[in-house]
Amino acid sequence: MSIMPPSQRIWWNEPIHKIEITWVIIALLWCLVLFLWMPYWHVYGKQNLSNESYKTTAELFEAKTQNMVSKYTVRTETDAEIPVVAPPAGSDVYLLGRLWEWWPILELEKGKSYRLHMSSLDYQHGFSLQPVNINLQILPQYETVITLTPSKAGEYGVICNEYCGIGHHQMLGKIIVK
Repeated sequence: MSIMPPSQRIWWNEPIHKIEITWVIIALLWCLVLFLWMPYWHVYGKQNLSNESYKTTAELFEAKTQNMVSKYTVRTETDAEIPVVAPPAGSDVYLLGRLWEWWPILELEKGKSYRLHMSSLDYQHGFSLQPVNINLQILPQYETVITLTPSKAGEYGVICNEYCGIGHHQMLGKIIVK
């Protein structure tokens, strides 16, 4: 029960004041602007990466990644002997997430484009490329593909930003751009 019931039982037949109509129109127009802005910003804002996803299996993706590693390994790095892979420009590059690592380390050329394929072998992981701030969810049984063209040389950290278990805080990877 309201504090002051409407004077008429059929309140929706009451005339609306011009100020209320004005605010409803302003709100509707603002909603339309925001609705149209979303696809515009996706295409022209260069903020969101367009990506493709394909159904895959852990075994198939691991085999593709291992094939790339065996072809293009240039050295190993760290105590864990993680391979550093330098594929040719324009090629398909594979990065897999598994408890608790991004594997292998990629060495890419500045200004060259690569098709980066990513998948998880076990749980959902988050691919966060820092300091560029590219964020994607990497799911098991799906291969996510983005086109990556590094514009600055340096070392970029790959961080898992989806909680994936007790070793989540140690799930780090690296992309080196020369």
